Amino acid sequence: MVSMPPSLQKQVSVMSMNLSAKLDELQRGDRHLETTVALCEIRTQLQELTKSVESCQSEVSEVKRDMVAIKHELDTVQQVKEEIEELREYVDRLEEHTHRRKLRLLEQGLTFFLTYAILAAVLGMLQFGYNTGVINAPQNNIEYFIKSTYRSRYGEELPDEAVRGLYSIAVSIFAIGGMLGGFGGGMVANKFGRKGGLLLNNVLGVTGACLMWCTKASNYYEILLLGRFIIGVNCGLNTSLVPMYISEIAPLNLRGGLGTVNQLAVTVGLLISQVLGIEQILGTNDGWPLLLGLAVCPALLQLILLPICPESPRYLLITKQWEEEARKALRRLRASNHVEEDIEEMRAEERAQQTESSISMMELICSPTLRAPLIIGVVMQLSQQLSGINAVFYYSTNLFSNSGLTEESAKFATIGIGSIMVCMTLVTIPLMDRTGRRTLHLYGLGGMFIFSIFITISFLIKEMIDWMSYLSVVSTLSFVVFFAVGPGSIPWMITAELFSQGPRPAAMSIAVLVNWMANFLVGIGFPSMNDLLDNYTFLPFSFFLAIFWIFTYKKVPETKNKTFEEILALFKHGNGRMSFRDSQLYGSMLNCVNALESHIPVNEQAGLVIAEEKIERDSCESGSETSSRTGTGDGICRPPPPLPPPRFPNSAV
Repeated sequence: MVSMPPSLQKQVSVMSMNLSAKLDELQRGDRHLETTVALCEIRTQLQELTKSVESCQSEVSEVKRDMVAIKHELDTVQQVKEEIEELREYVDRLEEHTHRRKLRLLEQGLTFFLTYAILAAVLGMLQFGYNTGVINAPQNNIEYFIKSTYRSRYGEELPDEAVRGLYSIAVSIFAIGGMLGGFGGGMVANKFGRKGGLLLNNVLGVTGACLMWCTKASNYYEILLLGRFIIGVNCGLNTSLVPMYISEIAPLNLRGGLGTVNQLAVTVGLLISQVLGIEQILGTNDGWPLLLGLAVCPALLQLILLPICPESPRYLLITKQWEEEARKALRRLRASNHVEEDIEEMRAEERAQQTESSISMMELICSPTLRAPLIIGVVMQLSQQLSGINAVFYYSTNLFSNSGLTEESAKFATIGIGSIMVCMTLVTIPLMDRTGRRTLHLYGLGGMFIFSIFITISFLIKEMIDWMSYLSVVSTLSFVVFFAVGPGSIPWMITAELFSQGPRPAAMSIAVLVNWMANFLVGIGFPSMNDLLDNYTFLPFSFFLAIFWIFTYKKVPETKNKTFEEILALFKHGNGRMSFRDSQLYGSMLNCVNALESHIPVNEQAGLVIAEEKIERDSCESGSETSSRTGTGDGICRPPPPLPPPRFPNSAV
């Protein structure tokens, strides 16, 4: 039974007391009030009492309606609770299904056709390595050609400083072309595809190599500069397209090792250029044009081999929406008709990055979610170039000569650099998916820091101790060993891994642009820095290596055995160093709810909407109360950005 409100009880009590007093007065007749007047007052009191009772009845009716509404809300909450329990069961099943799918992806092996496609693609990185190292050995021959050409053209000698300046331009203009090619790599990848872009790029490779080959015959050193610039554009596009293509066709469990093949091709190209550049082969005044012109071989070989390879299945499915073509490409690459796991994983990636599809470079830079991986990608590229390794590649012969070795011994020591790079890169291929990218990068940067200090020490006391020149050689070779362990291959690989299909081309363009810009600065600035700092030349590189080690330790996440969705989840949580288990769980849940998007019944969808609104309303109320209580915030409830609703299957997974 509903009790009467206290205010009404008080009013009734007062009126009852007044009525009793009036009746007593009538009975006593002490004040001689007229009976009629008294009765009128009593009637008025009774009318007011009647109105109060009616008001009480109205309030009771309202309370009853509120009770009915509360009961209805409780029934709704109970229903939502039951639906949430059902949802949890479904999510558990879906997570188990996704885990099984990922295990099947991890069981995929290396097939003949996948090996063929990777070898055909990495010819572009071999081109990059060859043209990076080929300019080193024939330095004296090229400077002699520049002098003789200037003398025959103008009838006077060109000062030695100007000759060294022109040679430095020939070295660094390659990096300017690389900047231009790297910057346009994302646009080329989106417009022509990964494979199509690589095929078109070989036209530039053939053109640049032929121009360098004809330099001496034309008697124009400007032709050499033009050829180096064009081959630089070719190599810049390669450094953007090749890692992208390999990361997209490689199985999940082999992505790290196959990504290291990029660096292996670079080191093989470096070694070939160093071997061919010795005086006994092509390092002569007559042979150096052919040495530079041999860059035509990787381009022609790729033009022959690559057309047989399929386009990237991710590009076909996600960018072009050609599912059947993507299935055909996967069947060839996996040597199996069972490619549903790969297709499902790509679909999950597509849905996870729908808000980022066709993203421009400016949008990428301004995106809060993508800013952290972009900064990591850029710093990783800088850690490769500002480590001092290009100073070793471009000027190693001079470095060894200055440390006390004969010119011939210095050239053979340079060949030793290339050989060690190849061997150590082969060693890191199995370690990449076993030890992890971040761990190897830390080992590499730490070792380079230590041996850069040793290089400086050997330069300082080389004149005091005869055998110190050998310490310089050993320290430089060890420096290269640790470069091959970490910074050599990991920046190219991890930049492609940190982004999903939509922003990946733009991210690769920015990262490659930064890489080539740093490459250019080192190439053009190292001779002047060497003259200025003399024996302390490597100290700035030591400083940079220490900074990059700290950044990698603090900010860079481990991407080993993670799908692209799990890596994306790391940064959507706002913390790149989130634990592997948490990111794996989030990525799996994201895959689950996206994979079954089209199967939810209408009644279950409505129940999820009610639950979502209820949770959102509760969180808003609690947030507003907290803001009011603490005095922080504006007290305005802003709903979180909408997520795609989970979808129930019509049958059990």
